[in-house]
Amino acid sequence: QVQLVESGGGLVQPGGSLRLSCAASGSISGINAMNWDRQLPGKERELVAHISKDGSIHYADHVKGRFTISRDNAKNTVYLQMNSLKPEDTAVYYCNALINDNYYWGKGTLVTVSA
Repeated sequence: QVQLVESGGGLVQPGGSLRLSCAASGSISGINAMNWDRQLPGKERELVAHISKDGSIHYADHVKGRFTISRDNAKNTVYLQMNSLKPEDTAVYYCNALINDNYYWGKGTLVTVSA
C-alpha cells in the first residue's frame, strides 16, 4: 500500500513563507511525476507545480517567482517552498504522484495566509 503524507501547513502572515513536504511510503518501485495542487475555498482543485522524474518543472502562472518545487528521490519526498505568500494563497494543498504507474494523492495540508 502506497501512502502520501503532507506536512508543513499552518497560519502565516502575508509576505511570509512556508515549506510543505510530502513523503511517499509503502511498496514503491518507482516514482515519476510529483505534483502539488491546491483547492481554494469554494473553488475546484488546481495545479500549483509539477516536477518530473528527470527534474523538469512547471509552475502555474499565479505562483511563478514565489513558489519553488523540489524533490529528494532518495527520500521519496517532494517539497514546495512558498515565499511572498498572499491571502489568496489560502487553500488546502495536496500532493500527488505517479508511483508504480498509478496516481496517489495525499489528504492535504491547510495553508492560511492572514494578518
